[in-house]
Amino acid sequence: MKNSYLLFLISAFLISSLSNTKAQVNQERLSQTLQKLSTYGKNEAGGSDRVAYSKHDVEARKYVISLMENAGLEVSVDFAGNIIGKRSGKNPMMKPIAFGSHIDEVPNGGDYDGPVGSLGAIEVIQALNDQNIVTDHPLEVIIFTNEEGGVVGSRALVGALSKEALQVVSNAGISHYEGIKVLGGNPDRIQEVKRNPGDLAAFLELHIEQGGNLNRQKLDIGVVEGIVAIEWWEFTFKGFANHAGTTPMNMRKDPMLPASRFVLAVNEIVNSHEGRQVGTVGKIQAFPGAGNVIPGEVKLNVELRDLSSEKIWKIYGELEAKAKQLAEEAGIEVSITHTEVASKPALADENIRKIIKTEAEKLGLTTLSFPSGAGHDAQEMARIAPMGMIFIPSKDGISHSPQEYSSPEDIANGVQVLLQTILQLDKQLK
Repeated sequence: MKNSYLLFLISAFLISSLSNTKAQVNQERLSQTLQKLSTYGKNEAGGSDRVAYSKHDVEARKYVISLMENAGLEVSVDFAGNIIGKRSGKNPMMKPIAFGSHIDEVPNGGDYDGPVGSLGAIEVIQALNDQNIVTDHPLEVIIFTNEEGGVVGSRALVGALSKEALQVVSNAGISHYEGIKVLGGNPDRIQEVKRNPGDLAAFLELHIEQGGNLNRQKLDIGVVEGIVAIEWWEFTFKGFANHAGTTPMNMRKDPMLPASRFVLAVNEIVNSHEGRQVGTVGKIQAFPGAGNVIPGEVKLNVELRDLSSEKIWKIYGELEAKAKQLAEEAGIEVSITHTEVASKPALADENIRKIIKTEAEKLGLTTLSFPSGAGHDAQEMARIAPMGMIFIPSKDGISHSPQEYSSPEDIANGVQVLLQTILQLDKQLK
C-alpha cells in the first residue's frame, strides 16, 4: 500500500513538473532555418533579390511550406497567395490566435526584415511540439504575400485590396494580379479570403526594429505602441522662369528661395511639437530644371508620420500657413495637393502590450515602448483583430540593406517573448 502511494506521489510530481515546463525556443534550429532561407535570392553584393513573385520568392515559399508541414501544420495557399498554416486547439469553438510576417524583400535587401517574424512563428509551433503543448485556441501561422510591395496579402485578408491595386506593377515587373497567380493564388476570387472583425482572437507580429532605438540603448525588446499614420502633400511654389544671366537679382520671382526657406520651416515646425512625430522633405524638383534658367516652378513633397492623425493635421495646418506666408513675401504663388493617404494609424491593443512587456521582463529582458515608424502587415490586421507587435534590435538601426543584421540571441529572445505572449493570451482570451 505504501509503495503504491509512493508511486502515485512520484507520478503526480512528474506530471506536475511536465505541465509546468515552459516551451523553449531552439535557437540553433531557428538560426539554421534563417540561414537556409537567406540563400534564396542571395546576390553577389551579399544582399537579397527575393522580391515578391520572383523565382527566388517562389522557391523560398516551397521551403517555408516544407518547414510548416514538418511542424505539423495544416498548410494551404489562399486566393491572395498568403501561406496559411493551421494548428488545432483543444476548443475548436474558440477563435484562432494568428501570428506571422512575410519573406519577400526589397531589391538588394537584407536577410531579417520579414523572415525573423515568419520563421520565428514556425519556431513557436516547433517549441510547442517539443513539449507536447496544445493550446485551447487554434493557432494560425500566416506568411503574407508581398509586404514590401504594398502589404498586398494582409490588405486582401481584411478586404482592402481593390481591383485597381491589383493592376499596379510590382518590383518583379509584373502586376500584383499576375504575381498572385504565380504564387498559386487566384486574384479573380480574392474577395473570398476576407476575414471580418472578430474572426481572429488576436494577431501578433515579431519584427526587427528597422531603427536604432533598441540598439542604441542596448535594450532587448521593443513593445510597439502602434504603427504610425503616413500623410503626403505636394507643395508647388510658382514664380516666373527667366534667363539666369540677364535678369537682375532684384527683379526675379524665383520660387526656389521661398521653397528653400520652407524646407527649413518643416524641420522647425515638426520639432516644435512634443512627441515622436517626424516630418520629411524627401523630393524637390525645379522646372524647367536647367542650370542657366531661373526656375519658374518648384515642387516638393512633405511626408508627416505620427500615431495621431489629429496631430498630423495640426502640424500640416501650420505648414500650410507658413508656405503661404513665404510665398506672399516673395511675391509668388503656392498651391498644395494632398497627394495620397498612405496609411491610417493602427494602435496596438493595450492588453497585448502589457502581456508582451510582462512576459519579456519575466525572462529577464529589458523593454522599451515606442511606435513603429514603418508600415507592417500588422497595421492592416489591426482592422479586424486586437494587434500586438514585438521588436528586436537591428544592428546600428540598419534595414532594407545587405548590412541588415540581428544576432541569433536577440532573435531567439524575440521568438521566446512571442511564444510566451501567445500562451498568456491563450489563457486570458475566451
